[in-house]
Amino acid sequence: MNDPHQLDQAALAPFLEANVPGFSGLRAITKFNSGQSNPTYLVEAASGKYVLRAKPPGALLKSAHQVDREYRVMKALAQTSVPVPEALYLSPEETPIGRQFFVMRFMEGRILWDPALPEASGNAERSAIYDAMNATLAALHDVDPDSVGLSDFGRPGNYFERQFTRWTGQYRATETEPLDDMERLIPWLERHMPADDGRVSLVHGDYRLDNMIFAASEPRIVALLDWELSTLGHPYADLAYQCMQWRLSNASSLKGLGDIDRAALGIPTEEEYVAAYCRRRGLAGIDNWPFYLAFSFFRLAAIGQGVYRRALQGNASNPDQARPVREVARQLAALGARLVDETG
Repeated sequence: MNDPHQLDQAALAPFLEANVPGFSGLRAITKFNSGQSNPTYLVEAASGKYVLRAKPPGALLKSAHQVDREYRVMKALAQTSVPVPEALYLSPEETPIGRQFFVMRFMEGRILWDPALPEASGNAERSAIYDAMNATLAALHDVDPDSVGLSDFGRPGNYFERQFTRWTGQYRATETEPLDDMERLIPWLERHMPADDGRVSLVHGDYRLDNMIFAASEPRIVALLDWELSTLGHPYADLAYQCMQWRLSNASSLKGLGDIDRAALGIPTEEEYVAAYCRRRGLAGIDNWPFYLAFSFFRLAAIGQGVYRRALQGNASNPDQARPVREVARQLAALGARLVDETG
């Protein structure tokens, strides 16, 4: 097989039947085009539809692509109000496809890619979709990690300091050319690192619109997907990460709301969205908000640089989509640098 992402169905079929509860009669495996990190496949069988999510082939960065962590957190959250797919099976490292994977139940519904929500029935539905995202994020951060067996899912305390060190290191490890905006952003973040305030929650790490499945005919989230970057951390990281979209252009590949008339569409402002989250979690407000936003731009730019580097090495999940990510990383770094310039 020339495509490193193509799976050997003949070898995989008996393995799935032996290990996935109720699985029988493999018919087809089709790779989803979306996603740049862990390749994901629709598995159709006589027993139903499933999703298989695997580590990518090739050399991988340490601590990246941990599909076992994704499986574990979804399994744990099944007993909470946070909507997740049913996690069915986690393989060992040695498998018929040569790398670790997990299998979860396929969830029917809508994935919405444009935060302007052009497919919505009207302003009321747009507003309800944003409210559902806000409520789900607050519910996630209200989960007690100890009560769901995730007390050891990360190191509590000094979250932003540790994440800054991690992503600076991964950015340097995948750097292909200097980005002046990143060189301004990195020292600013280091200088303005807030003191640890003791807040710890389960964080998703990639909380955005297109990592959710909505019910087909109502603004209700039926599944929150892509838990690869989840850990114990600071809840403001998820909130700020999602709020980047209010500053991104809708014309960019990472569609945002920066040049959209939000009021005309029934979409809340960034300030309204943050205020709704604070009300749900009993917070008076959020200090140091510019830092959390700037950190989010830095972190996603570092992730984008890693995707681009993997494309050059030939093991990105979708190479055709990965190569333009170099420009996206530049845009993110520029927006982060602009924010710190405005903040001073």
